[in-house]
Amino acid sequence: MQQNLVSAASLADVWDRHIVDSAQLVRWAPSGDWIDLGSGAGLPGIVIACLVDGRVTLAEPRGLRADFLHRVVETLRLGATVIRSRAEALSGQYAAITARAVAPLTTLLEISHHLSTGKTVWILPKGRTAVAELAEARKTWQGVFHVERSVTDPDARIIVAREVKARQS
Repeated sequence: MQQNLVSAASLADVWDRHIVDSAQLVRWAPSGDWIDLGSGAGLPGIVIACLVDGRVTLAEPRGLRADFLHRVVETLRLGATVIRSRAEALSGQYAAITARAVAPLTTLLEISHHLSTGKTVWILPKGRTAVAELAEARKTWQGVFHVERSVTDPDARIIVAREVKARQS
């Protein structure tokens, strides 16, 4: 069975567009366990698992993708666990949370905040929509948010957040 993991249009730039783009997230890494929500083709989760000492959990609800991730983790002997699940159904708490192209920031925080602590670092590649998504999220969420420039695309941004909690009415 064949499965497309990245778009055909991005294959020529796979190193910068996918590998380096994922690896750059480690620079904001706290020590401890990571969770990558909606891991899909393993980006950024597999790349992160290759680079950090802590355990990495890859959460992917789609069966074929989760099976693929299991094979990659076993083949590379990574310190990673694959869970076939949506973020809302997961439990546990993590030092770092990543998610690439899963949902708008407000929705992402709603479905996964229960996986964080007051010390969790959220490291979220958001591309060109980061500033607008952050402005919308600040209506219902508070914390220490900052927007970083991606090293792989001058127009893309990464939201890094700490102390994230729902805004009190």
